[in-house]
Amino acid sequence: MRRIVVPAVVALLLLPFAGPVAAADHPAVTLSSAQAGTGGSVTVGGTGWRPHTLLMLLVCGRATPSRGVVGGTNSCANADGRAVTTDAHGTFARTLPVTEPPVPCPCVVHVATVTGAAAEADAVLQVAGHPVAPLPAERAGGRLSILSDTRLTGSGSLLTWFGAPPSRTLVFTAGNLGTSPIEDPVFRVGTSHGVFAPQWDDRQWHGTLAPGRKAQITLPVELPAGAHGDYTVSLEYGGKVLAEQPWGVGRPWGVTLFWILLCLVVPAALFRAGMAVVDRVRPRAGGVRHRKLTRPALRLPRSRTPGPGPEPEPTPTLPWFTPESAPGGPAGRLSAPHDDSPTSRTTPITKGPP
Repeated sequence: MRRIVVPAVVALLLLPFAGPVAAADHPAVTLSSAQAGTGGSVTVGGTGWRPHTLLMLLVCGRATPSRGVVGGTNSCANADGRAVTTDAHGTFARTLPVTEPPVPCPCVVHVATVTGAAAEADAVLQVAGHPVAPLPAERAGGRLSILSDTRLTGSGSLLTWFGAPPSRTLVFTAGNLGTSPIEDPVFRVGTSHGVFAPQWDDRQWHGTLAPGRKAQITLPVELPAGAHGDYTVSLEYGGKVLAEQPWGVGRPWGVTLFWILLCLVVPAALFRAGMAVVDRVRPRAGGVRHRKLTRPALRLPRSRTPGPGPEPEPTPTLPWFTPESAPGGPAGRLSAPHDDSPTSRTTPITKGPP
């Protein structure tokens, strides 16, 4: 008995946690009314979605739950769509105004994820007064399907750091599940930023995919110049979104650095130019301009080398004294000034013995 009770208690405890996980693989949509006229509204409820996921609700024509929306979002009333975010249990409820789609019915309320892994669901809605037309015949032949997760390859460069357009390569493996070959398929690659609608570009893959075969396909993806933030790359073929891939783009800091340097260099250059003009225009005191002060060159004293000095001047002698001999010899003789006139002749005085 105990062996039976213990597994039952464990199963009851795990039941609340296993329910949402299993239901998350099969999102469903319900309507408060299956028929409504233009100008009215219906309440759209959903279960089994991923928690805290942003969804888009649209009224679409030329669509059935089995075939989906033929022609993609071009068959929907995009201007009157509504957005809603699921709660922690993956459920939601939102009022949606009823508007005539641009194409005839059969019509559905189309619910699809905006971000993250692709998921969608449809609920039949009869729009009163809107024309109804049969769906176009389904094409027989090749049927392309994605066999592996898509991924973005590549990296940025120095030019991207300065605001060049970021580019990557979308890589995925596709297989032909139909009965006829698919030649040169044309894909639509869309890039969306946040909750905005994607911008689509046609990308053609050159090659032939035989029935039952698969091939790796690479498609280029490019964003506008200066783009940064969280982007989502979507892949569409035959009017149906096949895959979505998130892409986080870094900010081009080189552009920010350029503007910072520009804001510092330009004012400094203008200030220097203005000061030079003011220095030339303003008058000087006394009408004389200031000369540029220069530091005098330092002159070192010249070294004097020993050498012969100037010759000493001769000692002047008295005109009336003539030495007789060198010092230490006989005493000199005193004489009067020489005069040739007879009146001025005198007897020389001689010094003799006493």
